[in-house]
Amino acid sequence: MATAPRPRTSTREPEELGRRLAGWLDTKLPGAKVVNVFVPGSNGMSSETLLFDIEHPDTPLRACALRLAADPAAYTVFPTYDMPRQHRVMRLVAEHTDVPVPRVQWLEEDSEPLGAPFFVMARAEGRVPPDVMPYTYEGNWLYAATDAERAALQEASIALLARLHDQFPAKEAEFLLPAGEDSPLRRHVEAQRGYYAWVVGGLAPSPLIERAFARLEELWPADEGPSVLNWGDARIGNVIYDGFTPAAVLDWEMAAYAPREVDLGWTVYLHRFFQDLTVSFGQPGLPDFLRREDLERRYAELTGHTPRDMEFHTLYAALRHAIVMLRIAYRQAHFGEVEIPADPDGLILHHASLAAMVQGTYW
Repeated sequence: MATAPRPRTSTREPEELGRRLAGWLDTKLPGAKVVNVFVPGSNGMSSETLLFDIEHPDTPLRACALRLAADPAAYTVFPTYDMPRQHRVMRLVAEHTDVPVPRVQWLEEDSEPLGAPFFVMARAEGRVPPDVMPYTYEGNWLYAATDAERAALQEASIALLARLHDQFPAKEAEFLLPAGEDSPLRRHVEAQRGYYAWVVGGLAPSPLIERAFARLEELWPADEGPSVLNWGDARIGNVIYDGFTPAAVLDWEMAAYAPREVDLGWTVYLHRFFQDLTVSFGQPGLPDFLRREDLERRYAELTGHTPRDMEFHTLYAALRHAIVMLRIAYRQAHFGEVEIPADPDGLILHHASLAAMVQGTYW
């Protein structure tokens, strides 16, 4: 864990991107200069982020971030990257809520300038809980914080989710629904089935993932509850913090119209993913941080909505994450970074916890 290289995420050259970006920006803001182009070392596993500054007397926008659809040559994590959809979600969240999202600026749907669609937004300053090494592992700012500081960050982070769900007009999020006549939750799960089929197309299927889908059916909620705008990738690793206060909420590519618990289950499980991984390497992690019972209780206090069927929703989060992990592992194999084992379930980092959830022995 400590020495494993970060999986390759792109075949693009930052210098070439910067040169092409400068040419594109001149068509939007003649005379502007692109300077200080930087690709962050923590760049995402799917879409890419490019940081840069603009020098021009007629724009208040100086520090920028560019969100670029995945490199088609890099064995993409998802089959499609709808940048107009992300841009629209972020614009609407800024319009309807007080959730801090970066101010979106230009949207470019043509792939010609940079090789894929992208949008530009204002850059937020601050710090992000790391994924590699995860924040649950010693040696980073969040791990080194006091219990009171982590408690403050936890409170502010669950409040983000509560405010998003409560403040955003649910009707405005219906454009995110996949096609179909079934309920929003059923359509969400069926979309994940389609994604899984794409991931294993031409490859060996995952028996564990297929058992997890079957277990979902057994746990299906009798009352699915109301649907709201879901952030989608709702976790603290997608928040920029000013101290321990959220300054910007990032990564809206998985935004959806679904029950509140879909987001909450993802928040709960993605922390457990890092915590379990850390414990497996002999470290204590952060066992008192982002605990499921604390998040559920506080969410209910903030919203008046008591989370329901969380066994289903945490299993669903672990299942969705397993599909992503399987795709990333196949990407690593594509680039010669790993070998595919005889049992594809071995490619899923959290296969043991997912298996325990399927068996009903995890929580």
